[in-house]
Amino acid sequence: MSLSSAHGQGAKKVIQLTGVVTAGDSLLGIPGASVYIPKAGRGTNTNEYGYFSLPVLAGDSVVFSSLGYAKQSLVIPERFEKDSYSIIIEMLEDPTMLPEIRVFPYATFRDFTKAVLAMKSPIEDIDHENAMSQQILDQMFRNTPMDATSNHQNYMNLQNQHQMRRGGYNPGATNPLLDPFKWYKVIKGIKSGEFKRE
Repeated sequence: MSLSSAHGQGAKKVIQLTGVVTAGDSLLGIPGASVYIPKAGRGTNTNEYGYFSLPVLAGDSVVFSSLGYAKQSLVIPERFEKDSYSIIIEMLEDPTMLPEIRVFPYATFRDFTKAVLAMKSPIEDIDHENAMSQQILDQMFRNTPMDATSNHQNYMNLQNQHQMRRGGYNPGATNPLLDPFKWYKVIKGIKSGEFKRE
């Protein structure tokens, strides 16, 4: 049985409802908004641009909802003649404050308080006689190898020092050309004539 013959026998006409659900007057689509027909128990959600498409029957009531917005409803006219119906739904903001929910691992706050008060401190569990001495900890620190980050940093420092030595700079030795006091002696010797040939 076709849709046209079903319509002719008194059944309601099927209409393709399409549209965009927007945030107020901004015309920015609301993604994930719910488009629902309560009487039929079916619906859809808008895509990332706020667009939706849903087959409805003439006379159906369609509800539009999204978190943070007031619900909107639309009734499809009983005697709508066309096969498609396009709309733009402007949702109005409706921020609702949800009540605070406290989650505890115990049935009541009193049980939680008793459990916290019954806990032992980690310091109480330490056996001071068998605790490691500072000397053993220092020895472990000296003998523990470097981790990956420290190893890489050490390698990069060695590479940097190698490049500086190749360029003529040795951080361990002083360069006489960079010593201002030696330059002063050389200039003073030139002015006094110490370097003149006899």
